[in-house]
Amino acid sequence: MARIRRRCAIRLVMPNCCHKSSGSMIQHHIWWHLVTVPPMILWAIAAITVVPAAAPVTRERLNRFAKSNGLTITPDNARQVIDHVTGLRRWRLAALLVAAPLAGFTNDPFYLVLGWCVGFVLRDVRFPLAPFRISAEARVYRGAWLLTLGVAAVTGNILVADEGVTPAFLVHAAIVIVVAAAVPFSARNLGAGASSAIRDLSTRNVYLAASAIALSAALLVPGRAPLPETPEYTMPRMGGEYAAEFQTADDIEAPTCPWMDQVDAPCRTWLVNENPFPQAAPYIVRTGGAPQHAPFVLSPDRKAVVYLHAKDRRLVYQNAEGTHPLTGRLPDTGLPTVTFTRQNRYLALAGDDVRIVDTKDWSTLPIPGARKVHDLSRNGIVATTDSEVLVLDHKGRERMSLTLRKFAEDALEDTYHLRPDGGLLVVIRARENQVDTYLPESGKRVARLTPKLGADDWLGSGLGWSKRGPFLIEIGDDERVHHLDLRTGSLWRRDK
Repeated sequence: MARIRRRCAIRLVMPNCCHKSSGSMIQHHIWWHLVTVPPMILWAIAAITVVPAAAPVTRERLNRFAKSNGLTITPDNARQVIDHVTGLRRWRLAALLVAAPLAGFTNDPFYLVLGWCVGFVLRDVRFPLAPFRISAEARVYRGAWLLTLGVAAVTGNILVADEGVTPAFLVHAAIVIVVAAAVPFSARNLGAGASSAIRDLSTRNVYLAASAIALSAALLVPGRAPLPETPEYTMPRMGGEYAAEFQTADDIEAPTCPWMDQVDAPCRTWLVNENPFPQAAPYIVRTGGAPQHAPFVLSPDRKAVVYLHAKDRRLVYQNAEGTHPLTGRLPDTGLPTVTFTRQNRYLALAGDDVRIVDTKDWSTLPIPGARKVHDLSRNGIVATTDSEVLVLDHKGRERMSLTLRKFAEDALEDTYHLRPDGGLLVVIRARENQVDTYLPESGKRVARLTPKLGADDWLGSGLGWSKRGPFLIEIGDDERVHHLDLRTGSLWRRDK
């Protein structure tokens, strides 16, 4: 908060800090709130300002005036004090009756300051100039007034350099010049025939009022609506028919700003190869949760992506050849999980059920009751239901099943891998550091292996079969990749 107050103070003195070309939109909002007043509030302030000016002069008001200014009312000066107070009241009321509507119609709070203060300066302006001998105290107030004129001039020049010459600036400058020219005439004719106390009080009020008018003329400007957001902070919007394209998605970057009012975040879209990908929805919001990244899945060969369309809210498959919708319109709470499972042709959409999509001919294969797909190829599918592990052929017919072991939410789960030819199922039981192999044709377990691991190592995720044949598996916390002999259980490091 202290930093914000310091910034506000700087902008109060240097208006150009808040110009649209030299500062951010937030700076402009701060400046607008500091030096302007919204129209309805200004009308209310104007009405409230007129009320005390219209109040009659009573004994209590005279006593408060005398006490606050250190005056002692005696039979000799009582008439002078009454005339001084009632004269100021008439001037102030007359000025505010003009200034208050003017402030409301122009939305310029400067006119309220002018209406409240100008009576102090103009009421004693008379020609010709009377002989004048300035007191030491008056010299101090005159010096302060001259200093304020200098500050107002510098501030006004900065505002002109930043905003340009506006009609409001010209009016403010003209009023300040007229008031400044009237100050010497008023100061030399103050309270003719009045007591020295009244003259000293009037002199102080003239210089202070003129200072307030000059300073407010420089700092207060007509209220205006905040400028619209600049393009660098707006949500990227492409033409209605535009969609980003790619050949190979070498680099994917997720959006960084979930809320529209986070104007300092530079990115609100997915980036593919450092270019905006506006057709993909950046975020989804599920019931009772914070925004999450919308689905955006890259194929293993980086030639295709699956994403939630920002406008249609459908899951869409896209590669260099074009796009293809995978679903109808979906709510954020009903989006399936999309997986390629270490191959590029087939997609698995897992929700209440599982649906397999062949991206070559767009045929689909439903798997009722399945919740997750672990492995997928043209020779077979491994999926799990709430209670079983199923090995299916390419038409969805069951080849074998196992009982699904359930663990605590944060525990290591079993993982399942089907050899590309569909002839062998590998189950990695990380909790026991064991590997089981099964023949899908008969459902029989062929072997149970316990690979020899280091003291601090354990079995990690299986990576499937390498191009040269051996099974790949991650070992230990640093996820070192090893070959695993599925007949003997021996491990050896993969050549890099």
